[in-house]
Amino acid sequence: MTALRLPLFLLLAGVLGLAGCSVHQPVSLYQLDSGSPVQPAQSAGMAVLLGPVIIADYLQRETLLQRQPDGSLQAATDGRWAGSLSSDIDQLLMRQVAGHLDSQRVVLAPATTGFTPDVQVLLTITRLDSGAKQPAILDAQWRLIDRRGQVRDNRIVHLQELHAGSTASQVQAQGILLQRLAEQLSVALKPLANQPPVAEAPRKRDAKPAAPAAEAEKQPKIPMASPIRTDMEVFRF
Repeated sequence: MTALRLPLFLLLAGVLGLAGCSVHQPVSLYQLDSGSPVQPAQSAGMAVLLGPVIIADYLQRETLLQRQPDGSLQAATDGRWAGSLSSDIDQLLMRQVAGHLDSQRVVLAPATTGFTPDVQVLLTITRLDSGAKQPAILDAQWRLIDRRGQVRDNRIVHLQELHAGSTASQVQAQGILLQRLAEQLSVALKPLANQPPVAEAPRKRDAKPAAPAAEAEKQPKIPMASPIRTDMEVFRF
């Protein structure tokens, strides 16, 4: 009797396993929405070095996190990022800023040898997330460094975008937030396009050799020996 029950048990387990596989749905992959950035036309436009762009540690993963009402974060069960979120953010910001400035000279850090930027953008993103019942929120801070190495602008940004609640709409809302960040950043960059050129430090003239007479005067004088006269006479034979 026991021998008959064992094959039946294995048959039921196999059927249930096949049923589970048929119900399982593949996980969707998502990328940030970069919008429709304008293709820059000027090859000699404003030179901008974008980066380094630092993002929060919890965003440096393929897991798509969901913000809960209590503030905690949980991994989404129906989707994940299609690649590096950090790389997607860099590319989105670069294309958006280049389009707003109409410049082909917007590059990501580190810059290639010979590239001298008019402005360098130091950007930190401390928050970029959303939830089914939580709006998409972006917290960031930027500093703009001019060609003289001086900080020309320092700004803390907080942006928020509503969505429909689905994972796809949340990803779209996060992309819109980054597009808005790039637009505000471009507005801050434009006044720095016409900076005066950095003046070169004046070269020191070569010191002329001192005249021989002047050098002789500087050296200490040695007193000359003078003959000493005495009353003694010298007799020669």
